[in-house]
Amino acid sequence: MNVDKIFVLGAGAIGSVYGAFLSKRNDVALIGNKAHVKAVISKGLTISGDTNETFYLRADTEIHEIPEKTLIILTTKAYDLAKTVEKTKNLLKKDTIILILQNGLGNEEIVKRAAGDEATILRGITAMAAEFFEPGKIRFWNGETTIEQNEVAKKIVKIFNGCMLKTRLSNDIKKEVWNKVIVNCVANPLSAIFQVKNYEIVADSLRTVRHKIVKECVEVGKAEGITFPEHLEEKIDEKISTYTNFSSMYQDIVKGKRTEIDFLNGKVVELGRKHHIKTPVNETLVCLAKFREDKNGIPRKD
Repeated sequence: MNVDKIFVLGAGAIGSVYGAFLSKRNDVALIGNKAHVKAVISKGLTISGDTNETFYLRADTEIHEIPEKTLIILTTKAYDLAKTVEKTKNLLKKDTIILILQNGLGNEEIVKRAAGDEATILRGITAMAAEFFEPGKIRFWNGETTIEQNEVAKKIVKIFNGCMLKTRLSNDIKKEVWNKVIVNCVANPLSAIFQVKNYEIVADSLRTVRHKIVKECVEVGKAEGITFPEHLEEKIDEKISTYTNFSSMYQDIVKGKRTEIDFLNGKVVELGRKHHIKTPVNETLVCLAKFREDKNGIPRKD
C-alpha cells in the first residue's frame, strides 16, 4: 500500500519534527494548536539542534477530510487520545493507518476503542527528544523510531528511513514500550518536580529513588508478562545521563499544562494494584506531580 497523505495529529514538539522531516518527500500537514499553526503558516517551522533548518509545510488546527491512503501520526498528549480520535472517527477510511507515538501504557487500547474498526492501528515508540517553548520553533535530539511488526508497517519504515528518520520494526513492541515507559517513569517526574534537565537527576543523592522506581516498574511489568534485562537500574542511569534536554513533563509543568503522569507512573500504580504489588515510590511521584498540576490550576477531569 502507498501512502499519499500524512497528517501529524497533535503536532507539538515531537510531532512537528516528524512532520518537518517527512514533508521533504511527502504531502504532510501538521494539526496543532492555533498559535503554533499560525506561526508555521506565517514564518515556517524552525528546527534547531541535530539539524538547523526552516521547513515550510501545511498546518491546520483540525482535519477536515481524510483522503484514501492516509497515514495519521498520533502525537497528541495521551490524555487527549480518546477525544482526538473520536473527533476524526467519521472521517476515517478503511485504508487509513494510525501510528501511535505517545509516551505511556494503554494508549493503543484507547485508540482502538475510539476508532473501532475504521482504521489500521499501529503502536510505535520514539527515542527522539524535543523542546517546544515557542510557537513555530522546536529544538530536537535525533533518536530511533520503533514500530510494531506488520506488513503495512514495513511501508512506513521505508518512508521514515527515506526522510532521515531512523526507524526499525519490532517483533515485541509491548516489551519495547515497557522499557521506554520505565525510563520515562524515572526521568519525567523527577526532572519536572525538581525543575532540572534530564541528566541532572542522575545524581548520587537520587540513586536510591531512581532504582526503587525501576524495581517497582519491573516487578509490575513481569506480572504483565514482560521480561527485562539484568542490571536495568544501572543501564537506565547510563542512558538518562546522556539526555541533555528538558523532559516533556518538565515542559508541561512550566507551561502550566496537564502532565502524562497518569499514563506513566500512574499506570504502573494502577497495574500494581491489579496484581497486588505495592508501588509506594511511584505512587509518591504521582502525588507530587499532581500537586504541581494543582498549583498550576489544572483540573483533573478527563
